[in-house]
Amino acid sequence: MENVTEGTWDSLPHKLNDKIRQTLRELQFTHMTPVQSATIPLFMNNKDIAAEAITGSGKTLAFVIPLLEILLKREEKLKKYQVGAIIITPTRELAVQIYEVLSCFTKHFPQFSQILLIGGSNPIEDVNKLKEQGGHIIVASPGRLEDMFRRQADGLDLVNSVKTLDVLILDEADRLLDMGFEASLNTILGYLPKQRRTGLFSATQTQELENLVRAGLRNPVRITVKEKGVAATNTQKTPMRLENYYMICKTDEKFNYLVSFLRQRKQEKHLVFFSTCACVEYYGKALETFIKNVKVMSIHGKMKHKRNRIFTEFRKLDSGILACTDVMARGIDIPEVNWVIQYDPPSSASAFVHRCGRTARIGHHGSALVFLLPMEESYVNFLSINQKCPLQEMSDIKNSVDVLPKLKAMAASDRAVFDKGMKAFVSFIQAYAKHECNLIFRIKDIDFAALARGFALLKMPRMPELRGKEFPEFVPTPIDTDSIRYKDKHREKQRQKMLQERSEKQETTVKKNYIKNKPWSKQKSKKEKKKKLALKRKNEEGSDIDDKDVDELLRDTRLLKRLKKGKITEEEFEKQFTAGGKQSELGSEDSD
Repeated sequence: MENVTEGTWDSLPHKLNDKIRQTLRELQFTHMTPVQSATIPLFMNNKDIAAEAITGSGKTLAFVIPLLEILLKREEKLKKYQVGAIIITPTRELAVQIYEVLSCFTKHFPQFSQILLIGGSNPIEDVNKLKEQGGHIIVASPGRLEDMFRRQADGLDLVNSVKTLDVLILDEADRLLDMGFEASLNTILGYLPKQRRTGLFSATQTQELENLVRAGLRNPVRITVKEKGVAATNTQKTPMRLENYYMICKTDEKFNYLVSFLRQRKQEKHLVFFSTCACVEYYGKALETFIKNVKVMSIHGKMKHKRNRIFTEFRKLDSGILACTDVMARGIDIPEVNWVIQYDPPSSASAFVHRCGRTARIGHHGSALVFLLPMEESYVNFLSINQKCPLQEMSDIKNSVDVLPKLKAMAASDRAVFDKGMKAFVSFIQAYAKHECNLIFRIKDIDFAALARGFALLKMPRMPELRGKEFPEFVPTPIDTDSIRYKDKHREKQRQKMLQERSEKQETTVKKNYIKNKPWSKQKSKKEKKKKLALKRKNEEGSDIDDKDVDELLRDTRLLKRLKKGKITEEEFEKQFTAGGKQSELGSEDSD
């Protein structure tokens, strides 16, 4: 099913519940998007759905509305601990977003309880919530939901609760598989009843996704939804109202361009994507310093407890900057994002499209910009062919200011900034080396000296990729970087304590080695020691002769050799041989 047009809610074959209509009016959703027009009637008619639609097309309402309609039409009301619907989504942020949309509707239906099960919180708290209030509708990330199924020892019987399940939704299903949740999904599906409605929503179709469709859906209706006005031969995957730009800039000028670009658009809302968590940490802090009177926030996958708060806070802002990784690339709906800036191109072409899709959502206009190095310019043609994603070049940013000297000064005055810069540089190179499109993004083509200048490094780090290379075009800052202190006094105190302990340990080791190695003249080589031990073992194991007998035998052997070589006469041999025997007898008498 393709090229479905928009429609009104009144055009649905099934009349919507009055309270659902009221909520749609409150949210100012007067018309259905194509994906909603295509899927809602089928879902409400008890069909399994496998829907593919571009990002930002309104998929959340496409499953929330039929889910509620199905639960409302149940013959038997759900009891407190029974589960009627489960929505599984790949990230915490997307789960929070869906939970909030769902809450707008369920406030009119107090008979339905809902619960959010995501990582970043204590699982015991989730167990207690389920035991206290139940959850007729569960919105969850796969890892936490799988964990809840295995909590029988904590008194939770979710396995029995889901026997009443009517609806299962897998949102951003392709991303669920990309992130390695296939095993968790298979485990979860094993607990769920076969008699259910299943909706699978994704922005792209993959072979792994096809396998999941066959495993989890019964005779699904397959839907591919395109925007109104898109030609049948066109498979463009980005929104029609998106203006997509690229800019070619040198490695050591890229951050200056970013700062200048953001300074000129302070009243707008920006998502800035970086390739790694360490780059977000470093450049996010730098942007806080260089972009005045603007709220700058950072979010990435390694954050545990702060992610939900930061995401919720940024969504409410009218303007601001969010430095982020691809944890924010899929399904996230942040209101009124004006620009998506890709400081680093993503590791895959599909991720490029999903990043762009954070703006120009559900009929709104938006813009996206990716920074490319001169050696990466062929990426533009690649995107146009591979992703049907055309880009237009943006001219150089006017009035660009060099902020890198200030960033270097920050690193020289605060070890926290220095550490972040070094980690960001290393992580960037490691990520670049693993780029999916390695014919364009080739690690051997990188100018490491220019890259280090672009990161405002004080010195080159030690890492395998740089081993054996020289960088005459990079001039290290003439300061002892070990002397750079943390501005945070507590952290610096800990560092000094650690350095003192390390110094004392090294000193103790040196003293031990000194005592062990003195005097030099008495040292034996390992080889000599081994030979001596081996001879001793052989004597002990293979002979009854004691040490004194062995010494006498050796002495006699030496005398005989000297006689044969003519070094002593027969008379001298007899004399020494006899003297040795007498000495031996005396020794034996003494020992007795």
